[in-house]
Order: sequence, then C-alpha cells, then structure tokens
Amino acid sequence: MARQANTFFLEQWLRTNSAGFSQTVSGHSSSSTSASSSLSARAIIQAWSELRDSLQNKSVHPNILQPLKTLFNSQASLHVADPQAKLLLSILSSQNFDLPSESHPILLRLLYIWVRKSVRPSIVLIESVVDVLSRVFSTEFGLKKTAPFLAEGVLLLGAISSVPPVSESSKIVCLELLCRLLEEDYRLVRSWEEIIPEVLAGIGYALSSSVDVHFVKVLDSLLGIWGKEDGPSSTVPTALMILHLVEWVVSGLLKSHAFKKIQAFSQGTLGTPKPNYAPFALVMVAAGVLRATRSADSSQGLEIVSTLRISAENQIVSMAQNLITKTKGLVNSNSYLTNSLLLQCMSLALARSGAVSFSAPVLVCLASALLSEIFPLRHLYSRILQLLHSSGSELGFNEIKTHLDSVLFKEAGSITGVFCNQYVSADEESKILVESCIWEYCRDVYSGHRQVAMVLRSRKDDLLVALEKIAESAFLMIVVFALAVTKHRLTSNFSQEMQREKSVQILVSFSCLEYFRRIRLPEYMDTIRRVVACVQENESACISFVESIPSYIDLTTWQDFSSKQKMEYEWSKDEVQTSCILFYVRVIPTCVERLPAPVFRRVVTPTMFLYMGHPNEKVARASHSMFVAFISSGKDSDDERVLLKEQLIFHYMQRSLEGYPGITPFEGMASGVAALVRHLPAGSPATFYCINSLVDKTNKLCSDASTLNADEWKNWQGGLEPCKKILELLLRLISLVDIQVLPVLMKSLAQVTLQLPKAGQNMVLNELYAQVAESDDVTRKPTLVSWLQSLSYLCSQAESEVVLPKRRDTRESPASPGATESLKWDKINARL
Repeated sequence: MARQANTFFLEQWLRTNSAGFSQTVSGHSSSSTSASSSLSARAIIQAWSELRDSLQNKSVHPNILQPLKTLFNSQASLHVADPQAKLLLSILSSQNFDLPSESHPILLRLLYIWVRKSVRPSIVLIESVVDVLSRVFSTEFGLKKTAPFLAEGVLLLGAISSVPPVSESSKIVCLELLCRLLEEDYRLVRSWEEIIPEVLAGIGYALSSSVDVHFVKVLDSLLGIWGKEDGPSSTVPTALMILHLVEWVVSGLLKSHAFKKIQAFSQGTLGTPKPNYAPFALVMVAAGVLRATRSADSSQGLEIVSTLRISAENQIVSMAQNLITKTKGLVNSNSYLTNSLLLQCMSLALARSGAVSFSAPVLVCLASALLSEIFPLRHLYSRILQLLHSSGSELGFNEIKTHLDSVLFKEAGSITGVFCNQYVSADEESKILVESCIWEYCRDVYSGHRQVAMVLRSRKDDLLVALEKIAESAFLMIVVFALAVTKHRLTSNFSQEMQREKSVQILVSFSCLEYFRRIRLPEYMDTIRRVVACVQENESACISFVESIPSYIDLTTWQDFSSKQKMEYEWSKDEVQTSCILFYVRVIPTCVERLPAPVFRRVVTPTMFLYMGHPNEKVARASHSMFVAFISSGKDSDDERVLLKEQLIFHYMQRSLEGYPGITPFEGMASGVAALVRHLPAGSPATFYCINSLVDKTNKLCSDASTLNADEWKNWQGGLEPCKKILELLLRLISLVDIQVLPVLMKSLAQVTLQLPKAGQNMVLNELYAQVAESDDVTRKPTLVSWLQSLSYLCSQAESEVVLPKRRDTRESPASPGATESLKWDKINARL
C-alpha cells in the first residue's frame, strides 16, 4: 500500500494487519481512540504549560512524567506544531537536569507525531533534531538502554529519513544511526516484543527514503534479525507485519518510479538471499511484493512489475521445495517448530497475496498446513487421549481457544480457496497425493473425535465444544475441496471407473464428518447430488460404497486398544457414530436398485435393524425408510431379491412392533407396512404374517388400555393414541392388500372392531364408509360393501361391553365363561 498521507502512522497499520500485537507502545498503555479523544483540550494545554515551566525554571518538575503521559495518551488527536516540537527538543537536549528514563521514549514519540502529522515541518528544526538524536544515542542511550527507547529511536530516525525536504546528509546520519542501533542492540527487541511494530515501521520508513545509502544494510536488519539465536522470536503476527511492510514499501517505490532501488530490493531479497535470512521472512517478503504488484497501474513499468511477480513466485516455490525436500514428502510439523511456522506463514502469504501459478511443492505445503496447522485435530486428539490415559490431566482449554482466536484459523476460508485453485491446476500425481491425504484425514478425524467425545462428554464440555468448532470448520474445508474434485474429476476427460472411485471416496469422507454438518451448505448438496448420480449408475460402485459401512460388531463394541481402562459402551449414545450411519442410511436408498440382494443381506441388514431401535426418532425413521427403499426396489423376476424381501418381513415386524409405542416411530413403521403389502407377491405368507402381527399388537394395546383406565377406554379418549394409530393402519391396508389377503384382513379387522367400545366402533365404521365410498376398485368394492354392512349390523347388535378374548394359548374348560365367549365369537365369524 502506498504512503497515503503525513497523518498515516505505519506502526498502527502494521498492528491492524497482524492482529497479534496489543496496543502498547514505549512501555505505556495506549488508551483506545475513544478514551484518548475524551481528554479535554484544557488537560493538553496544561501539560504543555507544565513542560514549558520545567524548561524555563531549568529544573525537573517533580511530576514531569505526568504531563508527558497526558500528551502521549492523547496522540490519536494530538497535533504537535513546530513551537511545541522545539520545546520537546529543548527538554531532550537540555544539560541542566537529568530526565527520568521513562521520559525519553515519550519525548521521541511526540517528536515522531510532529514529523508525521506536520504538513510542512521546519527543515531547520528537523536538522536540529538529527543533531540532538546523534548525541542522545551516543550518550543517554548507553546509560538508559531500554527496549522502548530503542523502538522509539528507530521509529523517529526512520520517519525523519523519509521526509523528502530533509537534506541528504541528515538522512544518511539517521540511517547510519538506525543501522547501528539494530546491529548492536537488536537483543532488546527479544526482551519486549510489543515494540516490534515500531521497529518494523522505522525500517519501513528507512527503506522508503530517497537516498540509496545503507539500503542493503537496512534490508539485512529486516530479514536477518530473526535468524539470530538471541534475536526476537519468529511469530505469525511478526510475519504478517513483514508482509504488509514490504507491500507498503514496494508500492511506494513503484509509485515514485524508484526503479534503481526496486532492483536493489529484488536482488537482495528475491534474487540470491543471504544464508542468514530467515526463511519465513523471505516468504512474507515475496507475498508483500505480490500484493504490491497486483494493484500496480500501467504507468509503473509493466516489465519491472512482471519481473518482480515472477521472482516473488519463484521464491515462494523455492521455500516450499526446500521444506518438502527436508521433510521428504508431506510436511508433518508437529515435532519441528520451524516447519510449523513456515507452513503457517506460507499459507497466510498465499491467502493474502492472491492467485499464484501452480506448483507441486506449494500445493503439498498448503495441504500440510490445512491438515496439521489450521485444523490440527489429529494432533489434538492424540495429545488429549495420551494425557487422559496416562495421568488423568486434560489439555488446557485456553490452548485451543487461542487457536480459535488466531489469525491463521480465521483465514482458513481464504487458505482453502487458494488450496483448491492450486489443486485444479495441478498435475495428476499431485492431485492423487493431496486427495489421499484429505480422505485419510477425514477417517482419522472420525476415529479421533469419536474416542475423545466418549471420554470428554462427561468431563469437560467446554473443551469438547472448542474442539468441535475446529472440526466444523474442517468440515467446510472438506466440502469445498470435494466440490472442486467433483467439478474436475466427474467429467468426460476421465474414465467412468475413476469417476466412480472418486465419488465413493467423497461419500465415505462425508460420512466420517457428517457429525459436524451443522448448517445447510449449497456446496455440500451440489457435491452429494453429483457423486450419488455417478455411484448409482454402477453396481460395483454401489457395492464399494455400501461395504465401507462399519460392521455390526464395530458398531456395537467399543474398541480402544490405546486405553488401559475399560469403558462401558452404549452404541446408541455414540453420537459421532450415529451421524456417520445416518449418512449411509440416507444415501443407500438412492443406489439400492443396483445393490445385489446378498450384499444387502450381509452388509446392510444388520445395521438397518440395529438402528431401527435407536432412541432418536430421526435415525429410526431413516432406517425404516431404507427398508421401504429395498422392499420397493428390483423386479418381480428377481427371485433372490423377492425371497430376501419375504425373509426380512418377519424380522421387520417383530423389530418394529416390539419397540412400539416408544422407540419405533409410527410413521416409519406405517410406511414399511404399506411398502411390503404393495410389493410382495400376491398371497405371500409374509403379508399374512404382517397382518396377524398387527392384529395381535392391536389386541394387546386395547387390552392394556381397557385394563389400566376403564373410563378412557369406554369413552375412546385420553391416552389411546398408540391403539388408535395402529388401528388406523389396519384400516389403511383395506385398499392396499392384494385380493387373496383381503378376506383374512377383513375378518381380523372385524374381530378387533367388535371388541372396541361404542365410540371406537363408530370411528372405525365411519372411516370404512369413507374408504368404500371413495373407492374406484370394481373388483373389491362389492365385497367390501357386503362386509361393511355385516360389520355394521354386528356392531349394532353387540353388547355394550364386550369382554376381550383371551390370548390364543389360553386353555379353558367348555363350561367356563371364556368358553361361552368363544362360542359367541364362532357365531360372529360364521356370519362374517
């Protein structure tokens, strides 16, 4: 970014773009803009007055720091004119009294404000400032050497060297002094890293100076200080400030057409950099050049701009290649802090510098950064489990919270975008490599989060919530990448076999991360539609996807060999696993037509029946829907499939009715029953079994209802919903069952109806009247009309209270009341 105006403070802009440094300057807390602006003009005037009094009296005011701090805290709105700058300079250079050590950084800061905010500062006065600074840093600094003193000195010296009207000799003096301070006293920066923005801003001003002297030495300070053992720490916020500092400097050089200095800058940083230059700093320099050149206009030398961009991209590629060579493949940065920092810087550099040409090392580094730095879930899971299993302690929540608040995590979306752009342009070998890494990562996250969730759910909810925030963002990254894969792979340029393979891989990966899908994503739905359409066209692809589902043993047994502690495991409470299976249960119906019956029996059936008993209604209903899909699939000529359907009916009815009411959702069971009576062969024994099972369940529910609450039963009100619903299902089957099964259904339904109280009988008859009246089935309608008339007559003749029949296995003597009741039922059955 070019220098905008004299009121622009470079160090503040660097802080804003780094998002990692607190607003502390010169060892004093800097108040917020609103707080500083609230200081009254009277307080500022009073502060200047006290400083003048101290100078005139030639003695240090007892509280001279107080007026200085007042002015310092007002710097956001403070304007320092030439007379006031002269006053500050007089205090700084006075030999009549000894200033407190804390006053020097503030005096330098106030002079800096004067230099930057004054439209036309007095050149004579600036020259005087240069002379005073030369003396101060030759005498005072050696006695009162502090980090804030150094920072404010570098900042002021750099700012003066960048003022155009200042003489070249004074600028050279400032640059010499600045270089000497950084060469001799750089260790102070390590002791107080909050001053790094001031130091970098001073370097930036120096690089933008109109003189070429010491330009290379200043560059050495910018890039070499971080590689020294006793130098300041290398961090991501520092790296970002270097990036934007270079952007600011290069933009200014391009606008001022300082092509000679640009060439020197390029040779020193992008050509053959010195061995002591920190790699992370070189990456950020290249990114800063890319940012500066992408907004350059045509008047700024297109050839130079193009050369700069090529050199910057080549430097990033070179750094990536060196890292890949050193680690021999995909970068695992958990054990090497330098690798970790370089990966983070490279990903942020590419995210902020815009599109760059494809490079295999860059693509691999981006993949490594995403999987190990931005979404370090595998490392976090491993560490948490290790600590829990060894000593019972837990990973600190603050560490993960810090990562969530980091600029690296917040820019995950931009980094993912750059990664996908690189992937689309990549060669086939690189594509296969990163795809494999991403799909493996999904499986590891599923396994790791499942274990951690089971352990932490009852211990540390906050930690689990923080982990899931990272995982949710990782899910979004996977979705965006998968969409890029589908757009690129599922085209006519690739074989059908490869398209199906990639589609299955995406589906399996999505199933692993389904637990983290908390919002509706168009990209997710688009990807699902495309890969499902590809899979369902081929039998082998369908089989491959279905066989990836966890086995029944894996679903119901907890297997954690890394833990020495035994843990009770309830499969229905494993939410991560449940979400994974729910994904399969929803997708399998889309390809069940292509799925051979033996595969469905062996792989799908155990899971389907297991999850029909899941306490979550959504999960249980989805399992019923998968049963419906299979029953409705295939052709009648497929004997093997028809046989399997009939075999499944018996277990389906048993499984469904034993959980009703309670676990089994009625609508799910109703859809299953409706599907089986529609799609089984006419007169199938399984259909008869289904009706008998429903009738037996209805009798039991009615018997329980009449016994527990006779009043509700008599009035057909209250808590009779389970009984009413299953009775309505029997009534619905009247129009669905085949003509061979219809007589048995009518007989069973009549027997059930005659047991009901009068209100219940009327409800059944009204429903039957409506069905028969609306029916267009000329085959069964005459039979139904006759049967309904008989049933209506019997209901009108029935006793007001009918004793429910005993269960079929009850044996009574002919003389007992139960035997008499059985004779009545025989007469009724004969009339029906």
